[in-house]
Amino acid sequence: MSERGSENPGDHRSADSELDRLRRRIAAMSGRPDRPVMEVADPADEVLPVPAAMADLLPRGGLVRGGVLTIDGARSVLLAVIASVSAAGHQVGLVGMPNLNLGAVAELGGDLARIATVPDPGVDPVEVAGVLLDGMDLVVLDLAGAAVPPSRTRVMMGRLRKQKSALMITGGSWPGAHLRLATEIVTYRHLPGADCTDLATARPGVGRIGGMTLRLTVADRGHRHVVGEIDLRTSGFGAGRQVELVASTTRPRLAVAN
Repeated sequence: MSERGSENPGDHRSADSELDRLRRRIAAMSGRPDRPVMEVADPADEVLPVPAAMADLLPRGGLVRGGVLTIDGARSVLLAVIASVSAAGHQVGLVGMPNLNLGAVAELGGDLARIATVPDPGVDPVEVAGVLLDGMDLVVLDLAGAAVPPSRTRVMMGRLRKQKSALMITGGSWPGAHLRLATEIVTYRHLPGADCTDLATARPGVGRIGGMTLRLTVADRGHRHVVGEIDLRTSGFGAGRQVELVASTTRPRLAVAN
């Protein structure tokens, strides 16, 4: 996240103006136009909800306010978390994710009216994410391969604790993250045919992908690893299509390693 050495002062004024407009928009969206700082009175609200199928993989069963989680690999889990948080009535901000499938978020039960997107955050996406922390419960930041220096992450994490928000990082390096979640696809489910559990047994040109099994690995800063597998299942077609995450019924639920 380097700075340019020969920027026009007008560029700074333009960027500041854009950030001010973003602050006003987020404050209004959060329902506190005069005071955008998040307040959490109920201790139960200190953890943002995740899909039930993956809750026991996380130390407190959800996303802890004031914490940072990095997530890499298959996007299905990221989409499901966004859906779960917004469906529970919380505000979500997305930074630098112009190709994120919001249709899939809606299929997973998400509330798109509670999601603010900044698809092109400019030269400093970390600063834009910091602005969103003032009014959002969860901010998801795609770093597009960048590595954020520790000095910058410490400042942002202090801001997180103050605002009582949660931050999810994807597509880059964030030193000092509280949790790291890696997801990978283990196998696909083929439709039609209950006996077809993966694409290797499917007849070419017949049927469709009806879901998948995902392996999730969660590591904390104490180097404790929790591994589990969940199923993403789809049913129906068109407007009646349903998508859900459920605990895997064919594989061991959890394994723990230090």
